[in-house]
Amino acid sequence: MATYLAKNILRSPTALALTQQTGVRAFSVGAQLYIPRKSAPDRTGKNIVLVDGIRTPFLLSGTDYSQLMPHDLARQALLGIAKKTGIDKDIVDYIIYGTVIQEVKTSNIAREAALAAGYSDKTPAHTVTMACISSNVAMTTGIGLIASGAYETIVAGGVEFMSDVPIRHNRKMRNFMLKANKAKTLQQKLQLFSSIRPDYFVPELPAVAEFSSGETMGHSADRLAAAFGATRKEQDDFALRSHSFAHQAHQKGYFTDMLPVTITGVSKTIDRDNGIRVSTPDQLAKLKPAFIKPHGTVTAANASFLTDGASACLIMPEAKAKALGLKPKAYLRDFIYVSQDPVDQLLLGPAYATPKVLEKAGLTLKDIDVWELHEAFAGQIIANIKAMDSDWFAQKYMNRPKKVGSPDMDKFNSWGGSLSIGHPFAATGVRLAMHTAHRLVREDGQFGLVAACAAGGQGVAMILERHPDAVAI
Repeated sequence: MATYLAKNILRSPTALALTQQTGVRAFSVGAQLYIPRKSAPDRTGKNIVLVDGIRTPFLLSGTDYSQLMPHDLARQALLGIAKKTGIDKDIVDYIIYGTVIQEVKTSNIAREAALAAGYSDKTPAHTVTMACISSNVAMTTGIGLIASGAYETIVAGGVEFMSDVPIRHNRKMRNFMLKANKAKTLQQKLQLFSSIRPDYFVPELPAVAEFSSGETMGHSADRLAAAFGATRKEQDDFALRSHSFAHQAHQKGYFTDMLPVTITGVSKTIDRDNGIRVSTPDQLAKLKPAFIKPHGTVTAANASFLTDGASACLIMPEAKAKALGLKPKAYLRDFIYVSQDPVDQLLLGPAYATPKVLEKAGLTLKDIDVWELHEAFAGQIIANIKAMDSDWFAQKYMNRPKKVGSPDMDKFNSWGGSLSIGHPFAATGVRLAMHTAHRLVREDGQFGLVAACAAGGQGVAMILERHPDAVAI
């Protein structure tokens, strides 16, 4: 592991004096003096920080959250971030929330959840959506609002509730119902009702599929894995790695971003993600392909599952955090969004975004101490790593002279990932950021990189830098 801090200087000149001498921002914790290897640029002039973040336990859809509504989960997260940070909810300037599968009754779920959680009715709130990176968008939208000087104290997060997705009447029935609402006379109504046909009653079921191509994401993942030569065994081994690491992290108490939740009608307190299953290679090998049958390699075990959950985080300028007596976890240094072919390269967002965000931040692959990539599918992760480590792919598709290289797997998703912890679409981005911030502390690192793919062939990468106050979790 790369060393973040020079630890051989004990009780030597003060951090302030060293900073003045060298221009490198040093800091001390007790008798220990810490010196960052290098610094990343602050593009905002505000040194925007991730103060803290929380999430509900992530649960398989149809389990203990099933009787709730999405804003109920979001409310839990918004209450949780206020409780964990100790801030007065009335000082929050703005709330931004992501969601993907919207409940039509609460279309601006940010506002409904904020009101339900007791935030001031004078605090504006809006909802964003960008598939699996929606809470990343919520966070970076907040960064923009702070950088512009419009606001200072922002809560950002996301929620997804797959236990009760909207199921619509088909278009024929919707047209019929709209016409029926306009029919005035008995004759008009009888004539209209006589036109009903059995196929009017066939519902439109939602699917995790691309509108532009009509292809499900699972099919895309299977084709991507085949294109990059990701074998079934490689995918199963990575899935087992994810579940094993997540189980170990739970056992060691590392998931301090998770807020226990009590649900009316559910006797127990929910304090664990319930999708983590440590299996064996033999058990995984017995599963049949889920999408491309009989020769596909994506199965229920090496793909992320439908999940309910919510997350929230508090971001603000460093000066504001200090004025409030808060101890931030990390600086939010840089980010970039990318998009590419939504058919053949649907899930390659991390491969495209990683070299770009590193260049923006003035960093190299070796500077990254913590990697947190969203695990949509094991095959997708393997394909992205192979794409990043391919000169041919860099030159042919990315207009780059050479590859960026592959991440150090000893630093990669070492607390598990979406395959095991779960993936509530719009909530995952904050989870990735918080695991990055907490791992930087536990693993003695300076820089962390978050990256994720998203529907539509889009993706994100973010750079976080450990904050000097983030010495304990």
